[in-house]
Amino acid sequence: MKILVAGGAGYIGSVLVPKLLRRGYDVTVVDLFWFENHLPESVNIIRQDIMTLSESDLTDYDQVIFMGGLSNDPMAEYSPAKNFISNASAPAFLAYIAKRAGVKRFIYACSCSVYGYTVNELYDETSPAVSNYPYGISKLQGEQAVLQMVDDDFSAISLRQGTVCGYSARMRLDLVVNTMFKSALVQKEITVNNPAIWRPILSVQDAASAYIRSIEAHESISGIFNVASGNYTVGELGDIVQQKIKEKLDMDIKLNVHHIQDYRNYKVSIAKAEKVLSYKPRHDVEAIVDELVEQREKFKDFDNPNYYNIQVFKNMDGAA
Repeated sequence: MKILVAGGAGYIGSVLVPKLLRRGYDVTVVDLFWFENHLPESVNIIRQDIMTLSESDLTDYDQVIFMGGLSNDPMAEYSPAKNFISNASAPAFLAYIAKRAGVKRFIYACSCSVYGYTVNELYDETSPAVSNYPYGISKLQGEQAVLQMVDDDFSAISLRQGTVCGYSARMRLDLVVNTMFKSALVQKEITVNNPAIWRPILSVQDAASAYIRSIEAHESISGIFNVASGNYTVGELGDIVQQKIKEKLDMDIKLNVHHIQDYRNYKVSIAKAEKVLSYKPRHDVEAIVDELVEQREKFKDFDNPNYYNIQVFKNMDGAA
């Protein structure tokens, strides 16, 4: 099977693509490589803007995975216009030409951010998606555009991902567990802005598994799927990171707990993904921190701007 991964040189793609190669898939990554190239040498590379691809570029592919959007709220709020192009227009355009080219399945990297702010409810895929912020709005728009193209010959799967954390060769330190880990090692303290806020956390390893399950799902399957490794309060995340670092590195870490209002608060059910895709998360937050401890020498330059998406984005924009 031939698979095109748009944006596949990013944080998740750098974990997923090697796994796809080991499963025998013929993989091509199209990317602008904002964060350099950490992919295996054997992968096919196209250095190109997704919006410049044509129908003829996609004729040989069986499946297309879209990971090419702007990836978090700070980037979206810094440039709402670029956010809506990258997260809403780009997947709509790519799915459109993929369908015309005869691609059989399109997989879209969505986000649980589309759920916005909820009050102690477990949300499934039928729950209201009412985000009022650029990132969540754009991800929902991209999802809707892709899914409305589904027919008997074109499958589309949208993975609404929790906050992805853990080690990747294209490392990020601007994700909640990773940020807490870095702060613990550098400052010997972890700041928790609101301990009561809920977040679905997704190990980057479990994220890769969700894409594999989607690729290998029956051709008739389409739709929206929540994927997470588990639901946690931010206060609980701080406790786990603190305890694991004490256990693994014998370091005493201080917790600074505040009670600052947050505009995101949600926890999600993954029952549909478990039932339909046979998606089974295997990495809880304890396992994520264990992995960060084991791999810490590979990203010990904590000031590297490549580890912080907004810094790279601002540098490219000439604003840093």
